[in-house]
Amino acid sequence: MKQIVAILFFAVCLSCQSGTTVDNQPVAALKVKGESVNTAVFNSAFKSCLGQYYALKDAFIDEKMPDIDSAANDLQKAIQSLPLNELKSDTAQKAANILIESIVSELKGLAGETDIEEKRKAFQMIGEQFLVLIAKVQYDHEIIYNQYCPMAMDNNGASWLSQSADIKNPYLPKTMLECGEVKDTLNFVAN
Repeated sequence: MKQIVAILFFAVCLSCQSGTTVDNQPVAALKVKGESVNTAVFNSAFKSCLGQYYALKDAFIDEKMPDIDSAANDLQKAIQSLPLNELKSDTAQKAANILIESIVSELKGLAGETDIEEKRKAFQMIGEQFLVLIAKVQYDHEIIYNQYCPMAMDNNGASWLSQSADIKNPYLPKTMLECGEVKDTLNFVAN
């Protein structure tokens, strides 16, 4: 009888854990402490993509159109070369592929624009989609800051991603470089 009670208790505990969430995102699988949910190959490629995104953000801060176009092109190449087959979940692979197609489409639109404010609108969409992509693949090799400025986009507000909590606003760099706040922190870092 004690064995049956112990087995039932263990089953209840396991079923309670299956719905556990992190930052309102379902946990795909229980991971071993300190171990990534993704492969080293995927993590390295994704880190490179994030670096290209940050370079694009910095190009908007500098407001140099050739640098913006170059950074967008580099990000497009990096994101298209992500080894999605390295993701352990088929569902994550499919969701990531859809998001990547959307990001690439926005990057192409950004490259086709001649007005910097129109490029910034595309950049905003890229950041929003990248945010979802990070959560879907549960990139766990660095903390990413989702930052927001309510004054951007004609007071409609806009967000961007950063590797630092320090605010460097890519939407209003000349007038309000430090306007904004950390809206959210993506932290899937393996402990």
